[in-house]
Amino acid sequence: MEGEEDGVKKKITIGVCVMEKKVKCGSEAFSAPMLEILERLESFGEFEILYFGDKVILEEPIERWPICECLIAFYSTGYPLQRAEAYAALRKPFLVNELEQQHLLHDRRKVYERLEMFGIPVPRYALVNREFPNQELDYFVEEEDFVEVHGDRFWKPFVEKPVDGDNHSIMIYYPSSAGGGMKELFRKVGNRSSEFHPEVRRVRREGSYVYEEFMPTGGTDVKVYTVGPEYAHAEARKSPVVDGVVMRNTDGKEIRYPVLLTPTEKQMAREVCIAFRQGVCGFDLLRCEGRSYVCDVNGWSFVKNSHKYYDDAACVLRKMFIDAKAPHLSSTIPPTLPWKVNEPVQPSEGLTRQGSGIIGTFGQSEELRCVIAIIRHGDRTPKQKVKLKVTEEKLLNLMLKYNGGRPRAETKLKSAVQLQDLLDATRILVPRTRAGRESDSEAEDIEHAEKLRQVKAVLEEGGHFSGIYRKVQLKPLKWVKVAKSNGEGEEERPTEALMVLKYGGVLTHAGRKQAEELGRYFRNNMYPGEGTGLLRLHSTYRHDLKIYSSDEGRVQMSAAAFAKGLLDLEGQLTPILVSLVSKDSSMLDGLDNASIEMEEAKARLNEIITSGTKAVHSNGLLEKPWMADGAGLPTNASELLPKLAELTKRVTEQVRHLAKDEDEELAETSSYDIIPPYDQAKALGKTNIDVDRIAAGLPCGSEGFLLMFARWRKLQRDLYNERKERFDITQIPDVYDSCKYDLLHNAHLNLESLDELFKVAQLLADGVIPNEYGINPWQKLKIGSEIARRLLGKILIDLRNTREEAISVAELKSGQDSSSAVPNSGKEDADYSSKSHSKTDVTRRTSFTSEMSMDQDDDEDKETKYRLDPKYANVKSPERHVRTRLYFTSESHIHSLMNVLRYCNLDESLMGEPSLVCDSALERLHKTKELDYMSNIVLRLFENTEVALEDPKRFRLEMTFSRGADSSPLEGNDSEAVSLLQEHTLPIMGPERLQEVGSYLTLEMMEKMIRPFAMPEEDFPPPTIPQGFSGYFSKSASVLERLVNLWPFHKHGNGNGKS
Repeated sequence: MEGEEDGVKKKITIGVCVMEKKVKCGSEAFSAPMLEILERLESFGEFEILYFGDKVILEEPIERWPICECLIAFYSTGYPLQRAEAYAALRKPFLVNELEQQHLLHDRRKVYERLEMFGIPVPRYALVNREFPNQELDYFVEEEDFVEVHGDRFWKPFVEKPVDGDNHSIMIYYPSSAGGGMKELFRKVGNRSSEFHPEVRRVRREGSYVYEEFMPTGGTDVKVYTVGPEYAHAEARKSPVVDGVVMRNTDGKEIRYPVLLTPTEKQMAREVCIAFRQGVCGFDLLRCEGRSYVCDVNGWSFVKNSHKYYDDAACVLRKMFIDAKAPHLSSTIPPTLPWKVNEPVQPSEGLTRQGSGIIGTFGQSEELRCVIAIIRHGDRTPKQKVKLKVTEEKLLNLMLKYNGGRPRAETKLKSAVQLQDLLDATRILVPRTRAGRESDSEAEDIEHAEKLRQVKAVLEEGGHFSGIYRKVQLKPLKWVKVAKSNGEGEEERPTEALMVLKYGGVLTHAGRKQAEELGRYFRNNMYPGEGTGLLRLHSTYRHDLKIYSSDEGRVQMSAAAFAKGLLDLEGQLTPILVSLVSKDSSMLDGLDNASIEMEEAKARLNEIITSGTKAVHSNGLLEKPWMADGAGLPTNASELLPKLAELTKRVTEQVRHLAKDEDEELAETSSYDIIPPYDQAKALGKTNIDVDRIAAGLPCGSEGFLLMFARWRKLQRDLYNERKERFDITQIPDVYDSCKYDLLHNAHLNLESLDELFKVAQLLADGVIPNEYGINPWQKLKIGSEIARRLLGKILIDLRNTREEAISVAELKSGQDSSSAVPNSGKEDADYSSKSHSKTDVTRRTSFTSEMSMDQDDDEDKETKYRLDPKYANVKSPERHVRTRLYFTSESHIHSLMNVLRYCNLDESLMGEPSLVCDSALERLHKTKELDYMSNIVLRLFENTEVALEDPKRFRLEMTFSRGADSSPLEGNDSEAVSLLQEHTLPIMGPERLQEVGSYLTLEMMEKMIRPFAMPEEDFPPPTIPQGFSGYFSKSASVLERLVNLWPFHKHGNGNGKS
């Protein structure tokens, strides 16, 4: 026996010098990853494990600790790290994790410093160090929407971390444009990991903090676990930033799924391991726009509940110990591992094949690959605008204050500070009493005072400023030369400016509810055969979701509410918005590209309506009435206009009386500081009506009678000019909009003639609105392609990327079938590697990291990807993968896209091709009254896996549309209509086919028909290198030199691994 001890069979001793809670040695042994791995190591028969235990570690002198050749020792609460260091210095064992470096992990400043020293990318950050609580620092500035540290500005959203690495109270502060507020992240308590505080807007000042740029990661966190520098395993989970609800399995464990690392990330894992000299090390990875950043290093961490990982970790640790202490032995892994792995049976996902869609069933060999939806925002308040010329010095000085003192430069006021300044000035300027009828004040002065009063009312509305709702432009109109204050020459000063206040257009409680319900509908119906399977796909990182929005607040909030319903999230919209929604105004905003053609269409429309001529019909168009000029206009449009003006006047007069009563009540109170008890920011969280306001007989939402009157008076004046006896038909959509809003939200005010006005306005609007985007199909196609050109280009990129990815997976799978030697992640890694090095980074993040909008380049290179790692995944069909792209926009883009889809075959280059939209659908679209709130166009791409890869029929497209909100309850009196009206919410119509049942639209044909109108891929602007990030792409020679031979895991390393 002794001979054996002295011979080759002598076992290597491994000391486990950690707190007992980290190694559960009792009946719960198998629940601890640590013991799972140690037992596997023991079963190799080459190691003896020595457990030190808490009593020894805390009480015994280090000389009496067990002697071992290899040591596992790491800090946890209450652990005497310095005693362990003294023991390691005395006995010089091989250290898996070096002890001295573990001190770094307790200070986030030192962690970031170390990461940067080794060229590992970290988020942009700055340090604020205080010697005592609330110490004022001259280099730290806090404003409403940013903090500045040593001149380095961090716009909200930004992250605030205590410098103490053991303090997990991390705050994220959100911009006022997203509703403001703060989210606190903390160590998991029950099923919560974060809490949103809408009222907190100021940062902490009681200690020292790291401030860093918020990274939009698509709502996902990645945790990487190394075992030595050559092995890294990654898991993803839902980020606590999204809604703070922890997803747990039936055993109560947090649900995480293994994801593939890119080659760059594997290199980062190696370098983290080397930089901190921690063999077993966990760290947090942020993936943002095609790049990865390390934001935290945790030290010793093992994966939970993964038998495959336990096997890997045991094999890697075995090699490390043998190489360090018995290099003469072979560290080759035996063909059969010596332990019996009682792997749990793979649970069945219960998924069906995804074939079959709305336009017919195409067999069980079809898989859904991509869902692309273009969606209009939800119900909103009417959009408003006040224009007035101002000569008051206070207002002109305000303009100069915020435009840098340039007399000819216009100023935009959006922030709370700026709007408060304007409100203070306006309160002083608004006369306390109105001029009476007997006054000889000029009509213009009265009008000016009324408009100032309206500006004041708008600024006071809601009691909380936010850039989403109100913005003011001041444009200088006249200037004079005045002597400079220092007497040296002259300078210009403005004497008159145009003030333009835009407000309204806010998503209502009903709009939010509609968006959330449509999200739920998509979850349950747009992913056939899945049921709740979309959530399963999404949580297992087989669902690639990206959400884009235009710059408008109502559109952004609709996108966030939809995401909440789609992914079954909880809590308020602000964190969801910032985490999951990217702004792209160049793709989803604006009509500038088609403004000339739209003016021509409106002029022709005016001619048709006011002249009383009927829409042009020729014999060939009777079967296809939508081909005529002015199709859809009522034949008696010219007779309806005077009726519309008369009814508008009647409603305006009633609202004037209500406003007069309100004004008299306000005049009785002298204080100008009284603000209605209504907060727009809090309203973002509401899906229910403000019952108290309705019961008090006030208008719904935050609008008072004064602003309601201003809204109707402007419509009345703009619709019909009595002096010139002229109608302005461009006001018809606005009259209809206001009418519909009040019928839905203010029915309790019982305005007479509102019902009748709605019917007349609807008849006219149903004809006018579609024709504003082109008076006939040819003009509709031209205008549509100019407005939606960029969006069409992006949709083609989405479809192309999906096809390429599906073909890559199919080729890889067929290669695996023929040879099991091909690793599953090989293609993914190679593919990702070639793509990730083909382009550099981008200037700014598209979510709310900047007020600036950013152009999108090729979506595949920049969009963050998370992909399930099939080798470690406990799911039935790891290769199933669906891409979803959601584009939230306004009415103009929905009309434009629809016009291109249905009329693209009229283009000369496509003559002879049938329309993408079938005749029956063209007729339904012609009869569709309007593309209302939440209207949408959905494209779904299916792959037939039994058809040859090169066959065009491999990929089939299905197109549907929904008319959005159904306004019929506004016209009916049945119990269902009454119930819906009590909720102030209209139902959303289901999808309708754009193709014949059984028809087969190939992706190839779709591309051929759409490409002439889409922005070419090469025209999408290339990304640029961001500021401050140019250094880490190529490592300097000195960094590389430091990395060489730094890590002691090689055969002839010295005993304790110290260099």
